[in-house]
Amino acid sequence: MSRHWVLGEFASSDALVAALRDLRARGFEQLDAHTPFPVEETFEALGLKRSWLPLLTLGAGLGGAAFAYVTQWFTNAVDYPLDVGGRPLHSVPTNLPITFELGVLSAALTVFGALMVLFGFPHVTHPVFDVESFRSASVDGFWASVAVDGEDAPKVEAALRELGARQVSVVAEGAR
Repeated sequence: MSRHWVLGEFASSDALVAALRDLRARGFEQLDAHTPFPVEETFEALGLKRSWLPLLTLGAGLGGAAFAYVTQWFTNAVDYPLDVGGRPLHSVPTNLPITFELGVLSAALTVFGALMVLFGFPHVTHPVFDVESFRSASVDGFWASVAVDGEDAPKVEAALRELGARQVSVVAEGAR
């Protein structure tokens, strides 16, 4: 079975969101939206779930900061204490810069690693980019994309026309 993408351009963001909701109600699951600016309603219309990435980032940042602080405390006050001029063996202000930096570094590397595991290396090209009129997605066009098997493409094409798409295009995988 060959994979196809059926694209439909809509006149406004409201029409796009309504079409996405209707397509989901008809049972199409592999939907995507392409807009020139963020449209908050598309997240709900696409059925996207809340990401667990912020919690993972918070945990990695706090873990990295805790590791840095405990390591500095252990090194300076327990493992190799140096009494220099009667200063205390442990001082919070001296440990804060490294603690902050390692917290930020841990969070950033965790986000990078998680995104690489989830999505792999970035893809700079996609078959839908070959549609000449799709360029309007970055200027003033509101596009809905439905990924389907080849035999379902005419059904989706008819549904997009019925929902008020100004223009409908079908792109087959490997049609480059």
